[in-house]
Amino acid sequence: MELHQLRYFVAVAELRGFTRAAERCGVTQPSLSQQIQKLERELGEQLLDRLGRKIKLTEAGESFYTRATAVLDAVHEAKASIHNDIDWRKASISLGAIHTVAPYLLPDVVKRLTRNFPMAQVTVEERLTEELIERCLAGELDVGIVALPVAEKRLRAERLFSEKLLAAIPAGSPLARRKRLALADLSEEPFVLLDEMHCLGQQTLKLCSDHDCATIISCRTAQLLTVQEMVALGQGVSLVPEMAMRRDRDRRRVYRPLEDPPIVREIAMIWRPRYRPRKLVEEVLDLLRQMGKTILAKGKS
Repeated sequence: MELHQLRYFVAVAELRGFTRAAERCGVTQPSLSQQIQKLERELGEQLLDRLGRKIKLTEAGESFYTRATAVLDAVHEAKASIHNDIDWRKASISLGAIHTVAPYLLPDVVKRLTRNFPMAQVTVEERLTEELIERCLAGELDVGIVALPVAEKRLRAERLFSEKLLAAIPAGSPLARRKRLALADLSEEPFVLLDEMHCLGQQTLKLCSDHDCATIISCRTAQLLTVQEMVALGQGVSLVPEMAMRRDRDRRRVYRPLEDPPIVREIAMIWRPRYRPRKLVEEVLDLLRQMGKTILAKGKS
């Protein structure tokens, strides 16, 4: 029994499929399948029920998953301890954030990190929520920043701050003359939305549905900057995070707070709690907590 076999099995168990597990582990699918079959022969037990494209753990597989993850966690902790004992200030750390947070938060995080720990190797990623969760589970990402809720129970999620979602409106629209709006006021206005693969796009559609705000979608895009540009061109209205509004200096669009009800989203950091955090990770978690308090205070002022 070898460590790479345990990693392959855990990846299949967590992703419920061979293709994505092979991608995570950086091997071909046939190679991964062969190693798991070899592991099953050595154990004398079937670990996986292969139901077409669907994968389900057997009773033996469920039991072995718990033990396999414990072994891998112990190896990870041993490596982390060595890093801590040598010089944790020279360690590497990987951070990720969703697309509607990354441009407004990650640069400040990196700036503070490199100032406080100039010898640390910092990498950042901008990804979808699902991808951040998968990479945190795989130990490929130390900390992710996402919007709540996070359904994945194997990750620790800690709320950092809440921020308002504001109505973004073309400056020439009659709605721009009003200081405050209700979500219902946007009913039947053309909407410029992020694609539903983005959590903000999903949240916007759900909010409109829950509050009887009919949505006529005029444009879908993968970038928040494109949403803002389309609004400025008069293509429709949208819901935009307060962080994006604070950076916007374009007078072709205006932002209005929403009442009845006020619309907010919760931003949180996620990490894998089974791993004992390395010293540098602990420092980053504390730094994000401090930044969250500052952002929260700004939102209340």
